[in-house]
Amino acid sequence: MNKNFLPFKVLIKGLITFIPGTYKLFCRGTGGTTSARYCYSVWLRHMVLAKKNNISIIPRVVAEIGPGDSIGIGLSALLSGSDKYFALDAFKHINNYRNIEIFDELIELFKNKEKIPDDNEFPNILPKLDNYNFPDYILSDDILDKSLDPERLGVIKEELINSSVNGNFINYFAPWHSSAVIKENSVDFIYSQFVLEHVNDLELTYKAMNHWLKPKGFMSHMIDFRCHGTARVNNGHWGYSNFIWKLIVGGRPFLINRQPLSSHIFYLNKFGFKILNSIKYQSDQGISREQLSSEFFNLDDDDLKTWGVFIQIEKV
Repeated sequence: MNKNFLPFKVLIKGLITFIPGTYKLFCRGTGGTTSARYCYSVWLRHMVLAKKNNISIIPRVVAEIGPGDSIGIGLSALLSGSDKYFALDAFKHINNYRNIEIFDELIELFKNKEKIPDDNEFPNILPKLDNYNFPDYILSDDILDKSLDPERLGVIKEELINSSVNGNFINYFAPWHSSAVIKENSVDFIYSQFVLEHVNDLELTYKAMNHWLKPKGFMSHMIDFRCHGTARVNNGHWGYSNFIWKLIVGGRPFLINRQPLSSHIFYLNKFGFKILNSIKYQSDQGISREQLSSEFFNLDDDDLKTWGVFIQIEKV
């Protein structure tokens, strides 16, 4: 352990969470999905890059890993023409009243064909795009006329009002522990946004995604490998021993899994996925190889400097 990259308060916070009931004191919302414009921006970025990489769209059935505070990104999928949305989370985070508000706001964004909110509004959203104009080459007037049909919107909103977790359009599973929650080979598209770095059991998750996805179905994931505030530098969490890391995590059910890009690629290969597109975000700033803990000493140079990746995948 190197005190130069272990903030003392990080260790104290982890130790406090071992006290029963204290975890909730540190439990906050999961972030930007409470904003309709954020959800709109994330969904359309995934769609624009899918189209750029010759991925067939619009997907009929979509699934999201870790929607967080709202299902706004999934609602964006439904407003784009998808027929079914599965939301899978480790815990129930969502506020259904806010979901209804987001849904109404999203309808107006799609009706008005608003530009995709860019770096000026959301500088931390990844991936970046070359052009933030509304993608009418993906969402044509014909598609939007059908997806925004008032009767269809009424049925979706009714599911939200009734807090339906097993509706015609929306299925919400929180928590989920088995791939059996979704029928095998039934999903066209699976996506996540800054989630897979938090998953405790990556192997189970990739195996489940393989189970759900149709042959030739595709996935789109934005993954953040940074320390999430647990160190003074982005890759400092790889300098901690497993023992120190357990103290930092404390009694929290999850934090980050510390798995580098190569771990994700390993599971993609193991479960029969083909990488179609990969955008790496890298930096040479951080701890050196000599400062890595023994658990991560074999990280290759690419892993050591890769702090994020946007990756699109096909099931073969």
